[in-house]
Amino acid sequence: MVTAVGRRIVIVDDDRAIAEAVSARLTADGFDVEVTHSGEDALAAARRQTPALVVLDLGLPGIDGIEVCATLRREFDVPVVMLTARDSETDVLVGLGVGADDYVVKPFSPRELSARVSTVLRRTRSRDSGDANRTTLNACGLTIDTARRLVDIDGTAVHLTVTEFDLLIDLVRADGAVRSRDQLLASVWGYRDAGVVRTVDSHIRSLRRKIGDDVIRTVHGIGYAITPTARAVAGSHTGMRV
Repeated sequence: MVTAVGRRIVIVDDDRAIAEAVSARLTADGFDVEVTHSGEDALAAARRQTPALVVLDLGLPGIDGIEVCATLRREFDVPVVMLTARDSETDVLVGLGVGADDYVVKPFSPRELSARVSTVLRRTRSRDSGDANRTTLNACGLTIDTARRLVDIDGTAVHLTVTEFDLLIDLVRADGAVRSRDQLLASVWGYRDAGVVRTVDSHIRSLRRKIGDDVIRTVHGIGYAITPTARAVAGSHTGMRV
């Protein structure tokens, strides 16, 4: 699998006005941007020179965003921020399920998207550089190698996105203490914004689909916590390894 480097961003959106607005913002923030308007062109661009990240619209003509994301994740170790005009839980969970690292619902501000891109890239660089202070964690039948960012359940590998891994680590290190949505946004995404707390819920749902419903408990009105007595079950809901 090819690993991404540098600050090159590929934007994929068939709405040219949105694509150009995002391009202008990311360019102003110091990124090297290539704009494409179809899934076919996006894959061709990624294959020519592996980007650091792909901003990918879900609702593309021809090869749609879900298929493009799945293909990118098979061929490249490149993070994906998904754009969707459909604020549907099913659409978001499918996108996260095939490997998107984060998502933004239209309409959005280019400044917000640039902040999301920077956050995902920062987490990716942290993953790739490793951390000598990190170690192996065990919880709920999960074995988590934090240096190599690997997760397995009773010997079965579970493939998590960069965001899902960081979210799981945060909850495991809290050791059963409740983490509010605001706390998770600040520690995992790197910002506090009450308007986007739903992104925490969507990633929790995606994570549960991969490790089992019972491992993460919901504390209604507050947030989430690891359930110490639960046992993880690999691929218990989707059978999908991403």
